[in-house]
Amino acid sequence: MVQSKNIYKFFGKKEILKGVNLRVKKGNIVCILGESGSGKSTLLHILGTLENPTFKKNKKTVLKIDGENVLSITEKRLSIIRNEKIGFIFQTPQLFPEFTALENVFLPILIKIRDQKKCKKKAKKLLNKLNISQYENSKPEELSGGQKQRICIARALINDPKIIFADEPSGNLDIKNANNLHNFFFSLKEEFKQTFLIVTHNLKLADMADEKFKIENGIVIN
Repeated sequence: MVQSKNIYKFFGKKEILKGVNLRVKKGNIVCILGESGSGKSTLLHILGTLENPTFKKNKKTVLKIDGENVLSITEKRLSIIRNEKIGFIFQTPQLFPEFTALENVFLPILIKIRDQKKCKKKAKKLLNKLNISQYENSKPEELSGGQKQRICIARALINDPKIIFADEPSGNLDIKNANNLHNFFFSLKEEFKQTFLIVTHNLKLADMADEKFKIENGIVIN
């Protein structure tokens, strides 16, 4: 599902990633661990096409998502891949404050389908599955942190992405809600063969994953 080779990243003269090679198989949940500042989120953003790697002479950098090299395509094609194949969940919920929970969820699919009735129907199903359908008409300011995070998860799933990139998705949740979220991820894996790449500090989640890696000194180790 994701294949990367020779992923480097510099910030100024500081080298954060030193030639990362990582593969994520379809239908697997893969976790990345590491200390703060180790480059976990930077790597996730690069693999999720939100940030560009640093290209080095004499090093061929490869990043394939669902078999397509996303480093050698047009911005238009990349936008289509982001919308149709990738879902992203951030640690801090990023919702449009002027829209309701339901509207926040179906906005990404409205670009593709352009049928608001169908979009709303699908969004309502996701909100129901995440046990937050009662908040569909609420604005983000009226919701708790856990409720907002679940809305972000529903939004990430609305386009049936091939892979979900999650950056500390349960970092701001209490233990109960974090466990519920992790169980939901695994139910998606079992039911739909959903693929996840998750940056986390949660060792319990990492131990449950199909694979876990750690970033140390700019490289990924098993």
